[in-house]
Amino acid sequence: MIDIEAHKNFAISKFQENKTFLNQLKKKKPKDLDTKAKEFHDEVFTEIDCLECGNCCRGTGPLFIEKDIERVSKSLKMKEGDFANQYLRKDEEGDWVFKSVPCPFLGDDNYCFIYENRPRACREFPHTDRRKLYQINNLTIKNIEICPAAYKIIQKLKEHYQF
Repeated sequence: MIDIEAHKNFAISKFQENKTFLNQLKKKKPKDLDTKAKEFHDEVFTEIDCLECGNCCRGTGPLFIEKDIERVSKSLKMKEGDFANQYLRKDEEGDWVFKSVPCPFLGDDNYCFIYENRPRACREFPHTDRRKLYQINNLTIKNIEICPAAYKIIQKLKEHYQF
Protein backbone atom coordinates (compact mmCIF):
# COMPACT_ATOMS: atom_id res chain seq x y z
CA MET A 1 0.00 0.00 0.00
CA ILE A 2 1.23 3.49 -0.84
CA ASP A 3 1.76 5.83 2.11
CA ILE A 4 0.18 8.96 0.64
CA GLU A 5 1.10 11.26 3.54
CA ALA A 6 4.77 10.22 3.38
CA HIS A 7 4.74 10.69 -0.39
CA LYS A 8 3.23 14.15 -0.10
CA ASN A 9 5.77 15.24 2.53
CA PHE A 10 8.66 13.92 0.45
CA ALA A 11 7.34 15.57 -2.72
CA ILE A 12 6.98 18.87 -0.86
CA SER A 13 10.58 18.60 0.34
CA LYS A 14 11.68 18.23 -3.32
CA PHE A 15 9.38 20.98 -4.62
CA GLN A 16 12.07 23.56 -5.42
CA GLU A 17 14.39 21.00 -6.98
CA ASN A 18 11.60 19.64 -9.20
CA LYS A 19 10.42 23.12 -10.15
CA THR A 20 13.96 24.13 -11.13
CA PHE A 21 14.32 20.99 -13.22
CA LEU A 22 11.00 21.50 -15.01
CA ASN A 23 11.88 25.14 -15.70
CA GLN A 24 15.20 24.03 -17.21
CA LEU A 25 13.31 21.61 -19.48
CA LYS A 26 11.19 24.52 -20.66
CA LYS A 27 14.21 26.71 -21.40
CA LYS A 28 16.22 24.00 -23.14
CA LYS A 29 13.80 21.50 -24.63
CA PRO A 30 15.62 18.17 -25.16
CA LYS A 31 14.82 16.64 -28.54
CA ASP A 32 13.98 13.28 -26.96
CA LEU A 33 11.81 14.66 -24.11
CA ASP A 34 8.48 13.43 -25.49
CA THR A 35 9.92 9.98 -26.19
CA LYS A 36 11.61 9.67 -22.80
CA ALA A 37 8.61 10.99 -20.86
CA LYS A 38 6.34 8.45 -22.58
CA GLU A 39 8.87 5.65 -22.01
CA PHE A 40 9.23 6.45 -18.30
CA HIS A 41 5.46 6.93 -17.95
CA ASP A 42 4.80 3.46 -19.37
CA GLU A 43 7.58 1.92 -17.25
CA VAL A 44 6.39 3.46 -13.98
CA PHE A 45 2.78 2.47 -14.58
CA THR A 46 3.85 -1.18 -14.84
CA GLU A 47 5.18 -0.79 -11.27
CA ILE A 48 2.44 1.31 -9.69
CA ASP A 49 -1.17 0.20 -9.32
CA CYS A 50 -3.47 3.21 -9.14
CA LEU A 51 -6.01 1.15 -7.22
CA GLU A 52 -3.55 1.04 -4.31
CA CYS A 53 -3.52 4.83 -4.19
CA GLY A 54 -6.53 6.70 -5.58
CA ASN A 55 -5.10 9.96 -4.26
CA CYS A 56 -5.92 11.83 -7.47
CA CYS A 57 -9.60 11.04 -6.94
CA ARG A 58 -9.48 11.87 -3.24
CA GLY A 59 -7.53 15.10 -3.35
CA THR A 60 -8.30 16.82 -6.61
CA GLY A 61 -11.07 16.96 -9.13
CA PRO A 62 -11.00 16.94 -12.91
CA LEU A 63 -12.16 19.65 -15.25
CA PHE A 64 -15.25 18.61 -17.19
CA ILE A 65 -15.61 19.63 -20.80
CA GLU A 66 -19.04 19.50 -22.44
CA LYS A 67 -18.35 16.08 -23.99
CA ASP A 68 -17.51 14.72 -20.53
CA ILE A 69 -20.77 16.04 -19.13
CA GLU A 70 -22.70 14.48 -22.02
CA ARG A 71 -20.96 11.11 -21.69
CA VAL A 72 -21.11 10.83 -17.89
CA SER A 73 -24.70 12.02 -17.59
CA LYS A 74 -25.77 9.57 -20.31
CA SER A 75 -24.00 6.69 -18.53
CA LEU A 76 -25.82 7.63 -15.31
CA LYS A 77 -29.13 7.95 -17.20
CA MET A 78 -29.44 11.57 -16.12
CA LYS A 79 -30.19 14.75 -17.99
CA GLU A 80 -27.06 16.84 -18.48
CA GLY A 81 -28.51 19.73 -16.50
CA ASP A 82 -29.49 17.46 -13.62
CA PHE A 83 -26.00 15.93 -13.58
CA ALA A 84 -24.37 19.37 -13.57
CA ASN A 85 -26.70 20.66 -10.84
CA GLN A 86 -26.08 17.63 -8.63
CA TYR A 87 -22.32 17.18 -9.03
CA LEU A 88 -20.68 20.21 -10.65
CA ARG A 89 -19.98 23.88 -10.16
CA LYS A 90 -18.16 26.51 -12.19
CA ASP A 91 -14.80 27.45 -10.73
CA GLU A 92 -13.17 30.90 -10.71
CA GLU A 93 -11.97 30.37 -14.29
CA GLY A 94 -15.41 29.33 -15.52
CA ASP A 95 -14.56 25.63 -15.82
CA TRP A 96 -16.87 22.84 -14.70
CA VAL A 97 -15.46 20.96 -11.68
CA PHE A 98 -16.88 18.76 -8.93
CA LYS A 99 -18.67 20.62 -6.15
CA SER A 100 -16.47 18.79 -3.67
CA VAL A 101 -13.78 16.16 -3.37
CA PRO A 102 -13.28 13.28 -3.05
CA CYS A 103 -14.82 12.28 -6.34
CA PRO A 104 -18.42 11.18 -5.74
CA PHE A 105 -17.81 8.19 -8.03
CA LEU A 106 -14.84 6.78 -6.10
CA GLY A 107 -15.53 3.59 -4.19
CA ASP A 108 -13.90 2.57 -0.91
CA ASP A 109 -11.85 0.09 -2.94
CA ASN A 110 -10.54 2.94 -5.16
CA TYR A 111 -12.58 1.72 -8.12
CA CYS A 112 -14.37 4.35 -10.17
CA PHE A 113 -18.09 3.78 -10.72
CA ILE A 114 -17.91 5.63 -14.05
CA TYR A 115 -14.46 4.43 -15.14
CA GLU A 116 -15.42 3.61 -18.74
CA ASN A 117 -17.04 7.04 -19.10
CA ARG A 118 -14.75 9.12 -16.88
CA PRO A 119 -13.77 12.65 -17.91
CA ARG A 120 -10.86 13.21 -20.27
CA ALA A 121 -8.84 14.82 -17.48
CA CYS A 122 -9.11 11.58 -15.49
CA ARG A 123 -8.18 9.47 -18.51
CA GLU A 124 -5.03 11.55 -19.08
CA PHE A 125 -3.93 12.01 -15.45
CA PRO A 126 -1.12 12.60 -14.45
CA HIS A 127 -0.42 13.96 -17.95
CA THR A 128 3.19 12.73 -17.91
CA ASP A 129 2.95 10.96 -21.27
CA ARG A 130 1.70 13.91 -23.23
CA ARG A 131 3.63 15.66 -25.95
CA LYS A 132 5.38 18.87 -24.99
CA LEU A 133 5.40 18.07 -21.27
CA TYR A 134 7.41 21.25 -20.69
CA GLN A 135 4.29 23.30 -21.52
CA ILE A 136 2.43 22.14 -18.41
CA ASN A 137 5.03 22.73 -15.70
CA ASN A 138 2.56 24.25 -13.23
CA LEU A 139 0.25 21.27 -13.58
CA THR A 140 3.12 18.79 -13.39
CA ILE A 141 4.50 20.30 -10.19
CA LYS A 142 1.05 19.98 -8.58
CA ASN A 143 0.62 16.42 -9.84
CA ILE A 144 4.00 15.36 -8.42
CA GLU A 145 2.62 16.08 -4.95
CA ILE A 146 -0.60 14.15 -5.61
CA CYS A 147 0.64 11.20 -7.65
CA PRO A 148 3.52 8.90 -6.66
CA ALA A 149 3.80 7.80 -10.30
CA ALA A 150 4.24 11.39 -11.52
CA TYR A 151 6.96 11.87 -8.93
CA LYS A 152 8.80 8.73 -10.10
CA ILE A 153 8.52 9.74 -13.75
CA ILE A 154 10.05 13.15 -13.06
CA GLN A 155 12.80 11.48 -11.01
CA LYS A 156 13.62 9.24 -13.97
CA LEU A 157 13.72 12.27 -16.27
CA LYS A 158 16.06 14.04 -13.85
CA GLU A 159 18.37 11.02 -13.83
CA HIS A 160 18.23 10.70 -17.61
CA TYR A 161 19.13 14.36 -18.13
CA GLN A 162 21.70 14.20 -15.30
CA PHE A 163 20.08 16.92 -13.25
